[in-house]
Amino acid sequence: MEWFGDDAYWLSRLVFQRALAVVYLIAFVSAARQFRALIGARGMLPVPDHLRRVPARAAPTLFRLHYSDRFFAAVAWTGALLSAAAAAGAADRLPLALAMAWWAVLWGLYLSIVNVGQTWYGFGWESLLLETGFLAVWLGNEHTAPPVIVLWLLRWVLFRVEFGAGLIKLRGDACWRDLTCLYYHHETQPMPGPLSWWFHRLPRPVHRVETAANHVVQLGVPVLLFTPQPVAGAAAGLIVATQLWLVLSGNFAWLNWLTIVLALSAVDASPVVPPPELPAAPLWFVVVVSAVAAGLLALGVRPARNLFSRRQAMNRSYDPFHLVNAYGAFGSVGRVRYELVVEGTDDPVVRAGTVWREYGFRGKPGDVRRRPRQYAPYHLRLDWMMWFAALSPAYARSWFLPFVERLLEGDRDTLRLLAHNPFPGAPPAQVRVRLYHYRFTTRAERRATGAWWHRTPVRDFLAPTRLR
Repeated sequence: MEWFGDDAYWLSRLVFQRALAVVYLIAFVSAARQFRALIGARGMLPVPDHLRRVPARAAPTLFRLHYSDRFFAAVAWTGALLSAAAAAGAADRLPLALAMAWWAVLWGLYLSIVNVGQTWYGFGWESLLLETGFLAVWLGNEHTAPPVIVLWLLRWVLFRVEFGAGLIKLRGDACWRDLTCLYYHHETQPMPGPLSWWFHRLPRPVHRVETAANHVVQLGVPVLLFTPQPVAGAAAGLIVATQLWLVLSGNFAWLNWLTIVLALSAVDASPVVPPPELPAAPLWFVVVVSAVAAGLLALGVRPARNLFSRRQAMNRSYDPFHLVNAYGAFGSVGRVRYELVVEGTDDPVVRAGTVWREYGFRGKPGDVRRRPRQYAPYHLRLDWMMWFAALSPAYARSWFLPFVERLLEGDRDTLRLLAHNPFPGAPPAQVRVRLYHYRFTTRAERRATGAWWHRTPVRDFLAPTRLR
């Protein structure tokens, strides 16, 4: 059935699946290394409590059958092992049905994690990985021509990611319309990277060009994904180039890399590497894939309508399996950067001479002399949520006091999420949290002090607190 599969995308499908497996690997390792402090049985937002509150139909997950930290770790590390093997090509060595089952298991394991992740997994790239991963199940293996309808669905996902992000900007902050948002964004983004200081110090006319180019790539170029080759491939290339620019300018977990992976699926590599002669897809594969595609198209009506709604939602899932979702980022851009600085003291009573020692985080700004680090595509969940908490205490209502409590207890799993624990011998007697205004230093300040940041105290976020 030549109408069903397209040999020309054989290499693109292979590269897409191998790269997607690497993203899965990073996601599973991130989950395995951080879950105990965040959602473990003794974590800040324990999974068992969540499962008691939320009905099964709203959050399908393997952990309905059983939860323990050991079982969660087994699920996460199993996913990491299967992802690494898929990246090495193991799934392509299997018969078609088993290869599909392999990708289905990866999707099911990660869905189980996301649906108990609560606040820590409320990011758009979690749903994007699940939506993309579900489509990967139906692409077949290297012995089958990739189904055309699935290739188009992957482009539809990429279109929604880019076009949705473009629309949410135009409908949101006025600085996107007057081309001034990047005067601030590189400084106020959630987690600046090693080059963000230099990006921020680019001349303002360059920032305006950056913003205008962003609008072109997000609002104009995605439409070209649905045109014939080589135009569609060129559009995908422009998206890849833009995403690499974002990779250099900040830390956005695996969002940029997964967008690049999606764009690769739209590239026709056959003029460079001729595809092998592939057999016709078996009838059962044609029937199953066609039925799944029809179902996804029906479900896709709501995110399509969302794109053209005046109340466009950003990063919203329309079903508990995250099969179709709405995407978007930075509908508004902060002009000022605030950071929470967490400090502890050994003094049981605060006095005039009390010495406060600062905890260090891995990714978020703290020590003004510490250069921002590159962590993406790895996702530092606590650091990201600390950025949200600095914007508004409402973002921290469910988890912040449990976090402080674990610092006062000297909880090892929580301390492993941090870069520096100023109390290695015993936990502090009290912890306080202060809100600071951070800004990048000027070139003159950088030369004079060696500091990347300048910070000014604003107010107390949490008064000195001790265990009861």
